[in-house]
Amino acid sequence: MGQQAVWTALTMIILAALALSGPADADTMPRAVLVVPFDASSLAPDEQWMGEGVAQLISLGLKWHPAFVQIERSRLGRMHGPAVWSDALVSQVAHELRVDAVLYGRIGRKNADLVLQPMVLNLTNKQAVTISFPPIAMSDADFLARSARLPASYARALRVALTDDQNARVEKAARPTASLQALELLTRGQMAFYRGANEDAIDLMWRATLADPNFVMAQYALGAVHEAIGNRWKAAAQYRAATLLDSTMPEPLKALGDLFLGAPRPLVSQAIEAYSRAISLRPFYAEAYVGLG
Repeated sequence: MGQQAVWTALTMIILAALALSGPADADTMPRAVLVVPFDASSLAPDEQWMGEGVAQLISLGLKWHPAFVQIERSRLGRMHGPAVWSDALVSQVAHELRVDAVLYGRIGRKNADLVLQPMVLNLTNKQAVTISFPPIAMSDADFLARSARLPASYARALRVALTDDQNARVEKAARPTASLQALELLTRGQMAFYRGANEDAIDLMWRATLADPNFVMAQYALGAVHEAIGNRWKAAAQYRAATLLDSTMPEPLKALGDLFLGAPRPLVSQAIEAYSRAISLRPFYAEAYVGLG
């Protein structure tokens, strides 16, 4: 299925979900967005993971608002992991994928402070408009807290309203750990996974779970890598560990549903239960509806 066909299918699923929960307005109409790493090329090599880290946090937050359907970077093929997402490359990819917006930016240092420069290429009205946010200076100690506010800032820039409850949920999701070390290890693990270095990814993600034993996303991501290399039992164990740590997180439940359906002897009733629980937690979770379908 082509990228546009995938987006169309997901849009129809989300619209159906929204219809079940009430009439949709302009603020909740789904739009396709791509979140890419911030340009961290001006940072020291051992700090450049922060560009990917910011993107991961933004993505986690926006998953909790029905107006955003995120295009996975794994679908970009050769464009999956360029060293730097320049303005020109962002524009090229946005038009090729026909997304409504690309969320990107830059991260560097000024003296001892980190400086974030969030940006968005907005194509919602069929005209490409680049919006640059005011630079955000912060200490390293404030990186997690300040980054967690970015998803809501992007939503407002795209004229998407957030209720107080939505704002709180989005910000909470964008701060999955209080440990900067744990986030660094998970991010480096994700980057290794994107490169195809699965053993390195497993080692880094496992270390992230040690740095913060309550880091649910690290448990889930570790399960996803095990699943990718065909180790279904270890994947299931990690997904179950994630659900035990946080019963409100739908991704591990959806992943368990996929494992149940993909078993040599499909466990259909268990899969339906897992997908249904995921949807009850996030009613606009399109991929879970696909599993049920």
